[in-house]
Amino acid sequence: MLAWTIYISFLGALALLLLPKSNATAARVLALLTALAGFAIAVTAFVQNRTGELVTVTRHTWIPALGIEYHLAADGISLSLVLLTGIVAVTGILFSWNIERRTKEFFAFYLLLIGAVYGVFLSYDLFLLFVFYEIVIIPKYFLIATWGSTRKEYGAMKLALYSFIGSAMVLVGLIAAYVMAGGKTMALDGLAGFAFPLHFQMWAFPLVFVGFAILAGLWPFHTWAPTGHVAAPTAASMLLAGVVMKLGAYGCLRVAMTLFPLGLGPWGFHVLGLGSWRDVFAVLAVIGIVYGALVALVQKDFKFVIGYSSVSHMGFILLGLMTLNQLGLSGAVIQMFSHGILAGLLFATVGRMVYDRTHTREFASLGPMNLNRAMPFAAVTFVVAGMASMGLPGFSGFIAELMIVTGAWHAFPVLAICVGAGILLGVIYVWRAMQKAFFSEGEAPAPHEPLPPITFPEKLAAIILIGTSVVIGLYPQMLLKVIAPALNSPLFDGLQKGGWR
Repeated sequence: MLAWTIYISFLGALALLLLPKSNATAARVLALLTALAGFAIAVTAFVQNRTGELVTVTRHTWIPALGIEYHLAADGISLSLVLLTGIVAVTGILFSWNIERRTKEFFAFYLLLIGAVYGVFLSYDLFLLFVFYEIVIIPKYFLIATWGSTRKEYGAMKLALYSFIGSAMVLVGLIAAYVMAGGKTMALDGLAGFAFPLHFQMWAFPLVFVGFAILAGLWPFHTWAPTGHVAAPTAASMLLAGVVMKLGAYGCLRVAMTLFPLGLGPWGFHVLGLGSWRDVFAVLAVIGIVYGALVALVQKDFKFVIGYSSVSHMGFILLGLMTLNQLGLSGAVIQMFSHGILAGLLFATVGRMVYDRTHTREFASLGPMNLNRAMPFAAVTFVVAGMASMGLPGFSGFIAELMIVTGAWHAFPVLAICVGAGILLGVIYVWRAMQKAFFSEGEAPAPHEPLPPITFPEKLAAIILIGTSVVIGLYPQMLLKVIAPALNSPLFDGLQKGGWR
């Protein structure tokens, strides 16, 4: 049944292209119904597979000469991220209800992107995963280049180039693993069960990990992210931060760490105090956390604050992966889900509620508008989303960061202390943005025309995202019950034998 999340999204994109250009309302309704259908399937599958164990969705021979199959499967990690994709897909359409220019093309690219994302999370054959991963690049480029703003062509091209470079690195690693394993299969379990030599894993692991981590915003390969976020239209920003960046983190865990667990082991020597790739990527993740927070703290553009905030929060995910203990890894997956929800809400608030009405993102211009009075719903939404993003108890962000920091304390005590500084900086930049955008004390004449009111679709989407974060924050077991069995499955035997707890 889960395979229909992909098929419905692709069929919806095709159906949109057959609609007459003048019927924008029909395009919106069709896109929403398609996204709702995918979301309903994701929820049903999540409820039915409460064990979190691996379940084959569909499996057919595709390219028999190469041992490549059309193999879709899902475990607790996949199900959590498929559910996230369904939620972001629906709310992104609600926040894009105002799209008037080339509406059907916009939503066609949108659904194509969603379908490809579903495909990545469900692919159990690594060649198939790579195909879906590449498909994602096409619609996200056109969504930004056509409907974006603020150097949109530059932002779209930079994102595409970084994505292609990362993809090329991944492809080289996968081909090498395929050949080394005998050239008989590209199945994830088949390659994960092959005993690759230590020297091979030592270079293949960083190659594939960095290839995926580029899309996850790993410092210093993060520079595409703020530029792309700012240039993208609201729905594309939500997808980019909410689910596309998670493809990179998912690939790091599902492919690089699963296939090449020995690549995380010690080198046998130390360079600048670092004795393994695990140490290197943990340090880079912490640098990303602190650096992203520091740069967000000095931004004058509201959307750039959220863009660099995403870089900082993605650092938590990558650090959680490097802890190699179950607490940190589970926290990393929870953070993928939480950040997808909260980053989507923050970008929607800034891009749709504020920018589309005020036509500015500069704090110097927003402050005198008294937006807390002119747009109280937007102000409340940002306050709630900001509090959740900084880790206020009761929201999903708190649970995720607590698990990651605790896991990091067991693995990297010194780095865990540095992460504390990043969390403190996160509180500061959120409060600064909140004050400058919505609660500035400066007095100035009111705008000549009243700002358009927040629409019902926007309110509904905001409530859905806030409600989801609260549910996970109050009842994290909903996700943990399915994530833990997946992490303890035979697929991760290599990491378990490597000493993770």
